[in-house]
Amino acid sequence: MTDLLWDDVKCFFDPDSMGSLPDVRVPNTSVEDWQAVLDLVAEKGWKCQYSEGATVLPLPRAEVVLSRPVDAECPNLRVWPTADVQAIFRFLDDEVVDFDVDLRELQGQERFDVLCGFLREIGRQLGKPVLMDAEGADGHPILGFDVETDRVILLVEP
Repeated sequence: MTDLLWDDVKCFFDPDSMGSLPDVRVPNTSVEDWQAVLDLVAEKGWKCQYSEGATVLPLPRAEVVLSRPVDAECPNLRVWPTADVQAIFRFLDDEVVDFDVDLRELQGQERFDVLCGFLREIGRQLGKPVLMDAEGADGHPILGFDVETDRVILLVEP
């Protein structure tokens, strides 16, 4: 299922003008929402790798990760919904599920559809919008999963 056409969004996926790592976020979340995302990763069988600094570890429960000391190494969860597309979750705050994707991996309709499917799965799991901002443009989403329409929609004009 195609939410949006590549030709309508490709101007937002140019790594040279938009930055290569847009910020994706689900605002107004909780530890339970983070755990729901971790459960989704396991349920879907997506390849993943959890690390703290350079140390790869088994994936803990969300409450363990989010209760780490402030001065601890920043934990990351790398998730591959397909072999060619990666999302990197950063456990910075329980109030926002946030992750990065690499625009260089998201060129063309097929790869863009993978991103839309990934956003849709997370949004459905949480029952919340999933918003993507250009790199460093927090609070100005370009596109996102809309709960009411159950699809990824464009939030700005090309």
